Amino acid sequence: MPSESFTIEQYNALNRSIAQGTLTVTYGDKTVEYRSLDEMLRIRNLMMAELGLAKPGGRKLAAFSKNWKK
Repeated sequence: MPSESFTIEQYNALNRSIAQGTLTVTYGDKTVEYRSLDEMLRIRNLMMAELGLAKPGGRKLAAFSKNWKK
């Protein structure tokens, strides 16, 4: 992991590259080449968590009861 924090610019550039299907991400004057889509998705998840973009709580499931009455 980098010693400095991730930026929104880096996050947006990574998302654009994922959407375009390329393994190379360019932002500002830097270019990063990833080894796989899986690596890109893992880094994106790290960025989302660090930038506060991840949704807390995860999945929500509905519960049903056979004996429910109005």
